[in-house]
Amino acid sequence: MSVLKEFKQFAMKGNAVELAVAFIMGGAFGKIVSSLVADVIMPPLGIVAGGVNFSHLKIVLKKGVSQQMEQGKMVQDAVAEVSLNYGVFLQNVLDFLIIAFAMFLTVKAINTVKARIAAEEEEAKSTDPSEEVKLLTEIRDSLKGRDS
Repeated sequence: MSVLKEFKQFAMKGNAVELAVAFIMGGAFGKIVSSLVADVIMPPLGIVAGGVNFSHLKIVLKKGVSQQMEQGKMVQDAVAEVSLNYGVFLQNVLDFLIIAFAMFLTVKAINTVKARIAAEEEEAKSTDPSEEVKLLTEIRDSLKGRDS
């Protein structure tokens, strides 16, 4: 079998295609949740916290220095600020918690639906006799009819 045929069989298997679809849907879902957190949830939390935007919270460890020039000559190079950006971390933790909770609710809903379907199938099996039982019942009834 050629490599191309093997690859085609692999790529067209249900699991590979389902995985690709799930990956794409997960990326889209992540964007939706990020927008929900950044655009809907964080602004009211910022107001409650005194008008603070969480993504800008930081602790400055070393202040930055801007470039200084005297009479057209550079005296000092610019130095970047060194800071702990804990607000970005808090934002990412909140994103994670919301995504995890949304996934929990999704999985819980799917499991509930699966349980209902399984219960309905089990109930349908228990109420309707199997084909073998129906056939044996017919045989029994026909034998009883001969005896009388």
